[in-house]
Amino acid sequence: MVKAIVGANWGDEGKGKITDLLAEQSDIVIRFQGGANAGHTIINDYGRFALHTLPSGAFYKHVTNIIGNGVALDIRKLTAELTGLVEAGVSAPNLIISERAQLLMPYHVLQDTYEEERLGGHAFGSTKSGIAPFYSDKYAKIGIQVCDLFDEPRLRERLNRAVEIKNILFENMYHKPAIQADELFEELLSLREIIRPYVGDAVTFVHQALKEGKSILLEGQLGAMKDPDLGIVPMTTSSHTLAGFGCVGAAIPPTAVEDVICVSKAYSSCVGSQTEPFVSELLGEAGDELRRRGGDKGEFGATTGRPRRVGWFDTVATRYGCMIQGATQVALTCLDVLSYLDEIQVCTGYEIDGQVTKNFPVPALLERAKPVFTTLPGWKEDIRGITDYDALPANAKAYVDFLEQEIETPITIVSTGPKRHEITYRR
Repeated sequence: MVKAIVGANWGDEGKGKITDLLAEQSDIVIRFQGGANAGHTIINDYGRFALHTLPSGAFYKHVTNIIGNGVALDIRKLTAELTGLVEAGVSAPNLIISERAQLLMPYHVLQDTYEEERLGGHAFGSTKSGIAPFYSDKYAKIGIQVCDLFDEPRLRERLNRAVEIKNILFENMYHKPAIQADELFEELLSLREIIRPYVGDAVTFVHQALKEGKSILLEGQLGAMKDPDLGIVPMTTSSHTLAGFGCVGAAIPPTAVEDVICVSKAYSSCVGSQTEPFVSELLGEAGDELRRRGGDKGEFGATTGRPRRVGWFDTVATRYGCMIQGATQVALTCLDVLSYLDEIQVCTGYEIDGQVTKNFPVPALLERAKPVFTTLPGWKEDIRGITDYDALPANAKAYVDFLEQEIETPITIVSTGPKRHEITYRR
């Protein structure tokens, strides 16, 4: 059985915890898109970890973790993650790097940084991890695959072609120094030896696992609002964040995906540019308080450390996210965070040019949207760590019931804390 675990919103929903939890009963976990620009935070018996490239099944000896062909592979950052796990006492994970994955290169990071500098006040709030230039090169057919590392003439030819294009851009548009292909070539040969033990034919491995009836998790990065087609364009990432792309980025047949678990927080959070439309945003002291209490160490980006914008749960955005993800169920995280509130607001509609809608609009209209709120009573009782859903306060359960009705997708898992087993099952 193949399950996809993806985000319903802007990312940072708690997908790492849910993947880590479900990996316990799985055989294979696959990262299918994105790169080291976003991290999945996991808290378990070994400590607290933010995985940026490694799949979240890395803590289980029985799990085979795959970096799929859809991933932007930064070998340097992957090596640092592997080293960090071993230093924390975690056994080195069973890992396969798809030979068809493409390499995120140093010039991608430089280009990302230079472009954000050029844009100035109109910047996208990039993490400067090289993601947009990487995917641009991939679809412009000048990317370098992992398998190219093991064919030196081909590697040299493809690297020279890419560097020639980059240097025209760097010197003439950004007025920056040229990059040296010879130096990069030698660095790639060194990096090749680091990943050599892990590189394999992930496509054949996955299809054989399907024939054998293995349990597979597809782990998505970011959330539905960050998809470059169906998200809040242009404030998106550059890889597709939808479960459907798992069929491409992990080489999984569409007919094999049977379950799509959409993860959403019990409130909203968003990291990135301040210019991105964020309809249910909570500002001032109330926003600061929610940010301080949120997540497991406050609402700050796992990659950048930047403060996340926070707001009330947005049923318009979440219903849309669940719809385009094809969600069969929802995992609701961080319910415990809201326990301090007397009343909780929920955004249940958008007012645009005097008309109220429950349908998520295109970006041009979203910029004019104002929230329509419904107010619900809080429960004023610490629920962190509760593992029996029936033991939750009546108002907490009523809040979940209300959200489920509004988003039109079953909420089956409710998280009551950041640790692996601080979880309740509602169905």
